[in-house]
Amino acid sequence: MLASGLLLLALLACLMVMVLMSVWRQRQRKLLGKMPPGPTPLPFIGNYLQLDTEHMYNSLMKLRERYGSVFTVHMGHRRIVVLCGYNAVKEALVDQAEEFSGRGENATFDWLFNGYGVAFSNGERAKQLRRFSITTLRDFGVGKRGIEERIQEEAGFLIESFRATKGAFIDPTFFLSRTVSNVISSIVFGDRFDYEDKEFLSLLRMMLGSFQFTATSTGQLYEMFYSVMKHLPGPQQQAFKELQGLEDFISKKVEQNKHTLDPNSPRDFIDSFLIRMQEEKKNPNTEFYMKNLVLTTLNLFFAGTETVSTTMRYGFLLLMKHPDVEAKIHKEIDQVIGKNRQPKFEDRAKMPYTEAVIHEIQRFGDMIPMGVSRRVIKDTKFREFILPKGTEVFPMLGSVLRDPKFFSKPLEFNPQHFLDENGQFKKNDAFVPFSIGKRYCFGEGLARMELFLFLTTIMQNFRFKSPQSPQDIDVSPKHVGFATIPPTYTISFQPR
Repeated sequence: MLASGLLLLALLACLMVMVLMSVWRQRQRKLLGKMPPGPTPLPFIGNYLQLDTEHMYNSLMKLRERYGSVFTVHMGHRRIVVLCGYNAVKEALVDQAEEFSGRGENATFDWLFNGYGVAFSNGERAKQLRRFSITTLRDFGVGKRGIEERIQEEAGFLIESFRATKGAFIDPTFFLSRTVSNVISSIVFGDRFDYEDKEFLSLLRMMLGSFQFTATSTGQLYEMFYSVMKHLPGPQQQAFKELQGLEDFISKKVEQNKHTLDPNSPRDFIDSFLIRMQEEKKNPNTEFYMKNLVLTTLNLFFAGTETVSTTMRYGFLLLMKHPDVEAKIHKEIDQVIGKNRQPKFEDRAKMPYTEAVIHEIQRFGDMIPMGVSRRVIKDTKFREFILPKGTEVFPMLGSVLRDPKFFSKPLEFNPQHFLDENGQFKKNDAFVPFSIGKRYCFGEGLARMELFLFLTTIMQNFRFKSPQSPQDIDVSPKHVGFATIPPTYTISFQPR
């Protein structure tokens, strides 16, 4: 009797689940009738069974093969439209720039930012903070000779620290992040850090740790199920701890600036924001208040450190893998700059091969392969589809950087992608590492200057040596998720 009762209960439970799934699917079909095609989601878990969190980018590219360059995927409860290839991404982010100008979710960073700060905000807040940030960076020399001199000075410190290694094999990670971070630090904090400053090294480890977490399998799993996982133990808790540590440091810096502020003489980005806060303190709708100050400063500090330093770290590995490319850059440096003066940004115009290599490092390295997610700000007709207001969008920048219509050997490292038949540098519309449209990375100009000046200064002074032979060097990434993380390696900087 008990057994038959349990069996009946089990059958009723199964029937209930089937009914719920049927209702769910009918509701989804009704909701998504004009949405792009995609695999049918299951309740709660979405398309988790079709996605490999260890290789999220590749999983989405496999779905592209079945559903086309515009498709819908459900990451847990999140309904996301995925755009693949140059044409789809350009049509959305450039041709319909306003409609696609909203910011989507990034669950790891949203744990801290929660819609505040310049990078992860929306609407009027995003517009005001972006406009202010661009103007203020320009006021402190970005795009001008002032910041070039600051980069050159920092490059000199880096060269000395490499000389001090006396050709030993080292992990270059923190050598590079210290140098790159000091450039943006001089803008947002008004000063550089000493390379041995323990607090500075701690900050760099926090940034690297949280950035790497977003690329891991657990990081991608968190993107799907953050509402549950944020309460559970796991690597995500360490990422939260690191982000909180970064916010605490910025808050401390802001407090220091408040006590020594001269409204007539701003020393850095923080001062400029504090002055704007005073000017708008009677405006009830102002976006210039403490939370946006702290988190915008953190946005700039973080982005201005990790992306360029990680790109350079990948670049050194690629040059050790391709010693013929390294030799050609050395030759061009010797011809154009020589050995006795520091490289200048204007040298770039006479160095097409070096310029092509830097572009190819960025293309191959593909720092943010899935782009920073967008959101449509109103009901939007895109191609033959209707995207309801609030729909999240992944503009797959990696699929643009590897679009075979624009790059003859998209999976290979090949500087010829950016050279014409005469060996001159040629632009490529599909070169989009900084994204495109209304929310492109406004640090692009600074990043380009840093990459050129740091790389040429280092290569003017050193040759690279790996403990492995070139054919044994593996350049495939360590992790690919929100970010691409190059493999860990050691390198010897040998004086030329």
